[in-house]
Amino acid sequence: MKAGILLPHLGNSATRDNVLYIAKEAEKEGLDSVWVIERLLWPLKPQTPYGGYSSLPVEYQNVLDPLETLTYLAGNTQQISLGTCIIDMLFHNPVVLARRFATLDMLSDGRVIAGLGIGWSKDEYDVSGVPYKHRGERANEFLQLLKRIWTDEVVEFKGKFYSIPASKIGPKPVQKPHPPILLGGFSPNTLLRIVDYADGWLPVAGLGPLEQLEQAISGLRESARKANKEPSKIRVFALTYPNVQDASSSAASSSKQQRLPMTGTTDQIGSDIDQIKAMGVEHIIFGHVFSAIAKDMNKMIEITKQLARFAK
Repeated sequence: MKAGILLPHLGNSATRDNVLYIAKEAEKEGLDSVWVIERLLWPLKPQTPYGGYSSLPVEYQNVLDPLETLTYLAGNTQQISLGTCIIDMLFHNPVVLARRFATLDMLSDGRVIAGLGIGWSKDEYDVSGVPYKHRGERANEFLQLLKRIWTDEVVEFKGKFYSIPASKIGPKPVQKPHPPILLGGFSPNTLLRIVDYADGWLPVAGLGPLEQLEQAISGLRESARKANKEPSKIRVFALTYPNVQDASSSAASSSKQQRLPMTGTTDQIGSDIDQIKAMGVEHIIFGHVFSAIAKDMNKMIEITKQLARFAK
């Protein structure tokens, strides 16, 4: 299983020096990938809730543009993969987003992984000028169009939401037929969308029991079988937010309640990584931007190195 790290491109740690340091150190230490997320707003009075929380993480108040960040790093790294986990595709014009990804793939010599989603914030939909309704149906069309822009010599499309007159659109990506398309989300419709239009799934793992993730992966592969597609070709990546504790802290918390996935000592989290690997997840991403070590770049790299050993 490959391993990557979420860049410090949000919150107070989002500086040029920090993202460059983490990317270069990650490549030097043999990690496989660096990743970015996207947020447009931190609304003071959000219209839609953030999971079970009353407000969004304060880190979302300051977020570097994901593709601009990866483009900068493409010129400062050589081999490490550059991924998005995720970009909310519907906030973007499909031709513009396709070209930005293709340009990044060309400038990085084929290192892009396109993690996409449909978002959940009505406030972000409103500022993007996109209707909140029918976003799933719109996403299906967007993904079809994205692949056509990347692969067809002449692109022509007339759909319910998007339309392109017969045109040539370049550049084309270095990766053929196109960069891997992964979709975030956990709904049944998302899993069906993956089978129909994407290459794989990129969930957040560890927010609930790992058995839920295992069941969802089994359901995803079963959906592929029913669609007469090879289940093993559905790729699964996983974003995690590990909370590494020393032995005494872990024992104290475990005595009060059952240990949460990806929380505890390095060895305890390592057992979770082993379990995730056994599910068929091919790539795990470690995010520290919301943790106590978010301001310590050296600690972020060191802990990621320790955890990445369990992935190999």
